[in-house]
Order: sequence, then structure tokens, then C-alpha cells
Amino acid sequence: MAKSVTPEAISVILSNPSPDSSAVHPEIVVQVLHIKSAGNRYTFTVSDGKMKLKAILQSSLSSEVINGNIQNLGLIRVIDYTLNDIPNKNEKYLIVTKCEAVSPPLEAEYKVEVKSEGAGILLKPKQEVITKSAAQIINEQNGNMAPSARMAMTRRVHPLASLNPYQGNWTIKVRLTSKGNMRTYKNARGEGCVFNVELTDEDGTQIQATMFNEAARKFFDVFQTGKVYYISKGTLKVANKQFKTVQNDYEMTLNENSQVEEAINEAAFIPETKFNFVPIDELGPYVGQRELVDVIGVVQNVSPTMSIRRKIDNEAIPKRDIIIADATKKTVVVSLWNVLATDIGQKLLDMADESPIVAIKSLRVSDFQGVSLSTLGKSIVEINPDIPESNKLRSWYCSEGKETSMESVGAGLSPSLKSGGRSMYSDRVTLDHITSNPSLGSDKPMFYSTRACMSLIKTDQTMSYRACKTCNKKVTEAIGSGYWCEGCQKNEEDCSLRYILAAKFSDASGGAWFSVFNNEAEKIIGCSADELDKMKSQGDGTDFQLQLKKATWVPHLFRVSVAPREYNNEKRQRITVRAVAPVDFAAESKFLLEEISSMKL
Repeated sequence: MAKSVTPEAISVILSNPSPDSSAVHPEIVVQVLHIKSAGNRYTFTVSDGKMKLKAILQSSLSSEVINGNIQNLGLIRVIDYTLNDIPNKNEKYLIVTKCEAVSPPLEAEYKVEVKSEGAGILLKPKQEVITKSAAQIINEQNGNMAPSARMAMTRRVHPLASLNPYQGNWTIKVRLTSKGNMRTYKNARGEGCVFNVELTDEDGTQIQATMFNEAARKFFDVFQTGKVYYISKGTLKVANKQFKTVQNDYEMTLNENSQVEEAINEAAFIPETKFNFVPIDELGPYVGQRELVDVIGVVQNVSPTMSIRRKIDNEAIPKRDIIIADATKKTVVVSLWNVLATDIGQKLLDMADESPIVAIKSLRVSDFQGVSLSTLGKSIVEINPDIPESNKLRSWYCSEGKETSMESVGAGLSPSLKSGGRSMYSDRVTLDHITSNPSLGSDKPMFYSTRACMSLIKTDQTMSYRACKTCNKKVTEAIGSGYWCEGCQKNEEDCSLRYILAAKFSDASGGAWFSVFNNEAEKIIGCSADELDKMKSQGDGTDFQLQLKKATWVPHLFRVSVAPREYNNEKRQRITVRAVAPVDFAAESKFLLEEISSMKL
């Protein structure tokens, strides 16, 4: 029997969007058109000569394209598939989960000639192929397996990317990559418990699943981090962007009737790490949000390991900061914690001269130093990954990046909220708004942006402290010589000075006293604490006084935190500078014009 495209193949697919793999289905042979790479998958168009349909090839089948079995204009037999509506697109996509090549590329695109009989292009006769369902083939190959093993092999597994809230029965095979703690809650409907997990399939697609009450108690001990499970009978809904921690349009809920079965005695899989990179200059809108980000950059600097003591239990936690840059010509500080600081961080320190590229998944964005990043327990760090984004970044860095002047992303943020200026231009208030509300920050610290000038700084105050050059903690003079660092538990021959000062800042509404620390103080004073101390100790101190005078009445943009503190049994406000940037007067004028326009409305 000669093989050709199956007539009306697309109509057959459309009429049966989610076939049962245990049943026998008509043969579906289609032509592949416009195949191209899309990350770790391939997209293409399937055609039966009359109709066409966009399609995605599951990543596990990518090797068939790479080795040349599946080619553009060639024919494939679709054995297993799912037909889905793609969110925000008024069209359907065919998710091909199992197929086989039938023919090498034809000379041209297959088209049905309506006016002539025997339409279509016939291929040379090949060996007769008897169509069998996936279940039949597996049963023949694995007939001697134990019943539970046969069930595992024949069940129809859906990729996470194919799921949506309107889909009926489905089964997924996923690895548990993160498990939360059991939490209790109390609201108007009563009390209960809840916990959530993060699931990742073989393609690297992630989804968050939540369980309440009976389901939480049923599955909390069942789920173990790192194990692979078959899950079915869950429900999906659109994810709440405010609380989601994975990149997925949907989130899953499992109830007491859901089925969770560990994949035992099967070949487990390690999920492919799928990145969704955010350029460094676009990190601003993520500051203070629950949503996590992925970044890629060239390592510019790696600090030594420092030890940070956790306030809750006084446990010492290793930390290491790295500075990365990308093609946006911006840099950002990434704090590596725990084993990432000691293991990956040490590798990066050893490779620092080679300017390695790092791709990091699941980072929290904070407003420390304007914008900074921090790893979590589930963060993944890959050094010099073999991905297109890494190759492109390396090419840019070698050709022009090395000689390019870089700037911290927190130093010059745009005033437009849409363009990422969250840290310096959102929540803009006057100083009077802060000082006239003494209860601000009573529950938790409040963050504001303001524009002000330093109007007074007391020259007789202690402006700095002796700090360890490794961990920046305060040191004391050691017996004999040198300095003792409690954090590093060692003596050092030398130390550095770091700012810790109080100064009054003013705007048109009034004034307030700010607490300012080293990095921010250097930008305001215009020199390091060591340099200022040298000016004070030399001569009659004229240079010292002049330096402070030059720093007063210079306008800056500030990001501050407000929290109460108790001093001599009296509650006072503590306003701490978290970030500082020079005023871009063009941008500031635009911001003020927008404020005036909103007042007119």
C-alpha cells in the first residue's frame, strides 16, 4: 500500500481533541511545514493538503529533528497528541507527544487538487505498516511486566504546558521540586490548614499546587521533595500574579479525591531547567514582589564568603555577593546563600579572571542598594550554560562589553512606573507626610520615596566605625596588634572605616533626621569614610569642613524605610536611607508634570 498524507487528517484531529490512548484510532499522516526551534522545543505547521494546524513537538522528540528523521516538507505519523486552546490566542495548537517519521522531505508542499481524481502525491511503496495504538504496542513489548508496571507504562501523560482549566481528565508525571510548610489559617469561614508544592515536568515546565484541610493532611506526608509522581483529578485556575512563585499562567488545586501515585521502579527524569530571563535594566517593577525572576549575566566581581547571623536562632549563615552585568550595560548585586555561597560561589571566585557567565533561576528582588537579587533554597545556578542566551551574551561581552562602562541598575532608575522605576519614584511622599504620622511602620516597616537635601550634619558625632574588610562587621583592637573580627573569628592586621551617621534632610514641607549607612553615605558625602577621616586628622580640618559643606543642600532621590524605635522609654520614628540616587532633572520635570496633570483631573 502506497503511503501518502491521510485525507481529512486535520478534521480527524479537530473532531477528537483528546484521544484515549487505550483505543484504536485511524491512522493520521500529515506533512511538516515551517519547522523551527523555539527554546528546547520545535514548532511547526501540520497539513493534510486542505487544512493546516499549528503544532508543538514535545521536547523529548527534539532528537528526531536534530538527527534528521523529522524534516521540513517530510511526512510524520501522529500517534499521540493533545489539542489545546492557547491562552490569549484565538486558535488551537496541536501538542504532539508521540509520532514517527514516515517519509523524507517531498519536493514541494502537498496540496489537494480538487478538480482531479487521485489527488495528492504518492510515495513509493514501503513495508506494510499495521496501525496500532500506543497501548497495544506497549502491551506487546511489556506483556510480562507486573500489573502495576504495565499500568504506569500505558497511562496517558500530559505535559504541563498542555493543561488548561477547561480540560477534562488528565494525568501528569512530575518531580516535586519544592515543598512548603503546613500552615494554619483563620477567616470568616472558619479555621483550616494549607500547604503548597512546586511541580516540574520533564520539559522543565513548572506549576504550583495547593492543598487545603483534608487534602493537605492526606498528601503532606505523601509528597517528598525530589521524588517523581503521577497526579490526576486536580483542578486548574488562572494564577494570582500577586502570589505566584513559578512561571505559569495557571495554578493547581488538589482535593481529597485527587490521585497521587509515586512513580516506583521506573526510569526517573531530571527536569530540564527552563529559564525566563529578565534583563537587568527591567528588574525595577519586581522590587518587593513575591514573583521570582531568572537572570543571566557576566560575572564582574566575586566577594569573599562572609558569615551572617540569623536573628531568629543566632545561626551563622554563609553569604557571598557577586556582581553581574548584561547587554543592557547595567550591573546588579546577587547574594548567594548557604551552599550556593560556599560551593558555586567558590567556583566563581576561582574562575573570576575568565569572566564566567551565570544563569540563575528563582531569585527574589529587593530594594537593597536600589535593586538587588537574592537566592532562595530552590534557586538554581548554572555556570557557562550551553544555551543560546549564554552564547549571545558571551559574543557581546567579547566584542564590546569588556570596554563598556557599566552602571548599577539601582543608580539611575526611570521615573515611569511602566519602565521599571519602582524603587525611586513609586510611593513618592513629602517629609511632612512621614513626620506627621508617628504610627507609620508600627506593624511592619513602610517604604517611601522622597526628594530632599541634606541640610545639617553634626561634625562632632561619630561618623564611622572600624569594620572587617571581609564581612564589614565591627572589629575591636586585638591584644598586641591588629583587629579582632567576631563574625569571621580571626585577627586582621588592618581594617577599614564605614559610615554610620545621622543627618537632617529637608524639603519644601519640612525636615527629618535620617540614619545613613556606608554605601548611601558615600554618595551623599562624596568620598569614603577613610578619606573623610584623613581630611579630619590632617591640618586644621578645613578640608573636612569644606567636604561636608559641599555635600549640604544638594538634592537627591531617596528610598527610605520608616519604623518605630524606643529610646529612653520614648517611642520615636527611625527613618533609614535604603537607596540614594542623583536627581535627573529632565526625568524629575516629567514626573512633576504627570503629577500636575493628575491633579487637574
